[in-house]
Amino acid sequence: MVPSGASGPPGAAHAEASGFREEVRAWLADALTGEFAGARGLGGPGREHEAFELRLGWERHLAAANWTCLSWPKEHGGRGLSVAEQVVFHEEYARADAPARVGLIGDGMVGPTLIAFGTEDQRRRLLPPIRAGEALWCQLYSEPGAGSDLAALSTRARRDGDDYVIHGQKVWSSLAHQADWGFALVRTEPGSARHRGLSYLLVPMRQPGIDIRPIVSMTGTSEFNEVFFDGARTPAANLVGAEGDGWRIGMATLGFERGTFTLGQQVGFKRELERIIALAKRNGAWEKPHLRDRLVRAWIGVEIMRFTALRTLADATADVPPGPASSIGKLYWSTWHQRLGELAMDVLGAEAMLVEGEPYELRPEQSLFLFSRADTVYAGSSEIQRNIIAERTLGLPRA
Repeated sequence: MVPSGASGPPGAAHAEASGFREEVRAWLADALTGEFAGARGLGGPGREHEAFELRLGWERHLAAANWTCLSWPKEHGGRGLSVAEQVVFHEEYARADAPARVGLIGDGMVGPTLIAFGTEDQRRRLLPPIRAGEALWCQLYSEPGAGSDLAALSTRARRDGDDYVIHGQKVWSSLAHQADWGFALVRTEPGSARHRGLSYLLVPMRQPGIDIRPIVSMTGTSEFNEVFFDGARTPAANLVGAEGDGWRIGMATLGFERGTFTLGQQVGFKRELERIIALAKRNGAWEKPHLRDRLVRAWIGVEIMRFTALRTLADATADVPPGPASSIGKLYWSTWHQRLGELAMDVLGAEAMLVEGEPYELRPEQSLFLFSRADTVYAGSSEIQRNIIAERTLGLPRA
């Protein structure tokens, strides 16, 4: 892949990418020492509670060194890197076992959305704090009665002078208890149904009228939350796009979420698989043909995942807006990762029944198995992803 904007023959582009990879690798090796040496490998799905303040400091350290907001245009405070360079960064970040980022939602979802759809005032006010690691964001989409069927949401907002007043409930909001801001899909047109009448609002999270209640998951952690709105307010200046245009903008945000970060995710998955293979070779599971066959198939699967992600990113290289094809990648990785958790339990054998310590200290393989049960549900269930692929990508009639 030739980096966007690169000139000269492919060999020159490859040399340029190689030089960038060495730059990223060297910086991470130096940065993950001293104060941040203990941050390696911390955080991530099911483990977002780990050393949060240390990881927040790491986020700001990244920002100070200009390693956040890589995809943003330079005029908006980003680095303006090509897709190929972003891929390199996320691969090396994962290989260095750097901590899971606490500012990823702002960097990878809200920022690109504001750059694409926001006003100049919104960009001026909200982008610099994201860029500096000073403002954390959460997503306010799913509801108790509208999870994967997002168009059925009922949280409402009415205009009251210069503000919108919000009533309703959101659920499964990752890190809402840590967030300064949230982006919400709400119904602003009374009596509207499905995709119509929805608006995209930016909401300050630390205010009266918002009650955040953590949800304890099977891993014993609580990075997900219920969020109750009872008269919470946000200025009308925090409406992104036009009133009633929320569905289009909200779907674009999900498309940004499934961009170059998937390559780093894929490297992280491969690292999990390599640890399970190493465990299998230590405890004898590798000598069992049926388990060895599944481990090899898992390795093939993670390579397929990489090529699927690269195919999706090819659209970004050609400046094609994110579309429903990204659902293919989500459907594939979520199913693969869930099966990897099941495979980890089979490799552990009887030890999978025992926790590491009291009261509920789990082995990494156990956390992987338990948390991955949600992979095929959150961010759009597999059933919904299949409908999107069938109807919007393949053009098949609705069932």
